[in-house]
Amino acid sequence: QQTEPSWCSRRGRVGAVLDDLGSDVALREPPRRVVSLVPSLTEAIAVTVPGVLVGATDWCTHPAGLDVTRVRGTKNPNRDLIAALHPDLVVANQEENRRLDVDRLRAAGIPVWVTRIDSIAEALDSLDRLFREAFGLRETDWIDKAREVWNRPPRLTGRVALPVWRDPWIWVGAGTYPNDVLRRLGLVNIVDELRYPHLKISDALRRNPDLALLPDEPYPFTAADGPEALGPVRPVAVKGRSLFWYGPAMLKARDELEAALLT
Repeated sequence: QQTEPSWCSRRGRVGAVLDDLGSDVALREPPRRVVSLVPSLTEAIAVTVPGVLVGATDWCTHPAGLDVTRVRGTKNPNRDLIAALHPDLVVANQEENRRLDVDRLRAAGIPVWVTRIDSIAEALDSLDRLFREAFGLRETDWIDKAREVWNRPPRLTGRVALPVWRDPWIWVGAGTYPNDVLRRLGLVNIVDELRYPHLKISDALRRNPDLALLPDEPYPFTAADGPEALGPVRPVAVKGRSLFWYGPAMLKARDELEAALLT
């Protein structure tokens, strides 16, 4: 059983539009001017509700050619610039964004919808509810298709390690979206500590992974940067987008990961 997030506000008024953390978002009509502070949410909104995005972070690379105002990063958004865009809604994520920024945007009178996504099911349910309750959409085709993709039985087996950074080494652990991706594929994550623990690579390798997945983001592992530290453990280069991006990326992510691992 998960405990209530430390910055989860209490339930709002009866009939209120509430985000994933139970905060009243104070929407009276579907938003027409939206700022996204999370790359995955940016892509999901751009694909599902074209034309409503007016701002996104510098890290929001999808869809390609997205022409909106850039508001810096997920951890240091330019709140003054966001306010100047006069958004009807800002979308954020509990893990990706800071409570301080959410609180100050709300204090400035800007509605903020915060998502909480730690699994495949949570990603699809959270986004489905966002589009239904905030944007007033009855259905979202790509969400239904993604459910079908991720409900397929697993094809893979094995014990894997999944680093997200090096020097210091940081790993995907339990209770995270990418950990659930591994589980749905049929893989066992050797790092069972919660969230994203710091763990020396020697300690990780002592847990006897069959292979290590080396994504190209957030740390850009390459053939010359990463495999040399793994000793006898087989490295497999994978797209970070397939592991970490929820939203429309989920449609191709499973096939991309299975293809890389079955080669």
